[in-house]
Amino acid sequence: MSSPAETVQPEDPARAAPTTTSYDGLRIRNLHKSFGSFHAVTDLDLDVPRGSFFALLGPSGCGKTTTLRMVAGLETPTSGTITLAGQDITHAKPYRRPVNTVFQSYALFPHLDIFENVAFGLRRRKTGNVEAKVKDMLELVELEAQARKRPAQLSGGQQQRVALARALINEPEVLLLDEPLGALDLKLRRSMQIEIKRIQTEVGLTFIHVTHDQEEAMTMADTVAVMNAGVIEQMGTPAELYENPESTFVANFLGQSNLVEGTVTGTSGDVVSVDMHGIGVSIPAHRAHTREGKGWIGIRPEKVLIGEAGAQLDAPGETIPGGIVTDVSFIGVSTQYLVKMPWGQEIQVFAQNTGRDQIFRSGDSVELSWRPQYAFLLDHAQDVRAGAEEAS
Repeated sequence: MSSPAETVQPEDPARAAPTTTSYDGLRIRNLHKSFGSFHAVTDLDLDVPRGSFFALLGPSGCGKTTTLRMVAGLETPTSGTITLAGQDITHAKPYRRPVNTVFQSYALFPHLDIFENVAFGLRRRKTGNVEAKVKDMLELVELEAQARKRPAQLSGGQQQRVALARALINEPEVLLLDEPLGALDLKLRRSMQIEIKRIQTEVGLTFIHVTHDQEEAMTMADTVAVMNAGVIEQMGTPAELYENPESTFVANFLGQSNLVEGTVTGTSGDVVSVDMHGIGVSIPAHRAHTREGKGWIGIRPEKVLIGEAGAQLDAPGETIPGGIVTDVSFIGVSTQYLVKMPWGQEIQVFAQNTGRDQIFRSGDSVELSWRPQYAFLLDHAQDVRAGAEEAS
């Protein structure tokens, strides 16, 4: 018989459970942040894979910046958890997190030259080999020739590159970008989008980018989460979100959409049939986010073809006659039309100016067409205007 000391005790499940997760990226679970009675972020769940370029996209007040500040440690969550590289950082001090933030304001030290701005974090931590590391980082952001200039002597785009270099040289697990291009003019902003993506690809770090600019998010990010009123409406690749939105908010906020009321008449195989003001249209089943009753038929303006009445349009299956052109805007690469349909709604059409097709004038009679595979169907209970005002 064994003595009491030799008796094997059953393992306590609570003690046996690991204290951290094995996920090596950023993981957010049930994250909530309230300011008094206002819920800025509500029960947010999010996984950001290590080494990815992730964007939080949404209008002002949607909760994206609050989420970023909680990851950075600048705001304390009301509830929920944040883990990074397997470690719980929910309540860790900002300086104890392997995270750096780049702000719109650059926040450079005006009395230090560019070299010393970039070296600041290394010198503070008394890291060795500072000269070589700073030289490599300035080479990465293509500012070697500006090393001994002061921030005031650089352009806005160059200052933003210095801010990036200063954050990246600390080798954080995650780099947070809070509207970093908002202070730049349009042309410079577009060139910096490409530049930041190049840098992220080269260094291989996780970038989380907060922005209200749809084009910026789609140009730079591998994955985009569209936020609205403290929750994520939809998450996916830029192409997935644009081509197959799951809500009227995403359809209107990410680009422009024609949303036309219709009634589901049946489902056969992988096609949902819908009556659109007396015209039968088809929706691929995987793009139909409601299967009964009324819905919003969605089609992007550039997917709509326009032709004179009776013309043979290359979009078999969906021909909508009886349109009258009410507005024409020539913008060089394309001509944008508004076409009033027999039921009174105006449909947007973006026609590429290839030189093959005529340009219509206001008052012309036309018909429209689109390929069924480009249409989507949304829940009629959703606000048809959701996201449109925020996008504009």
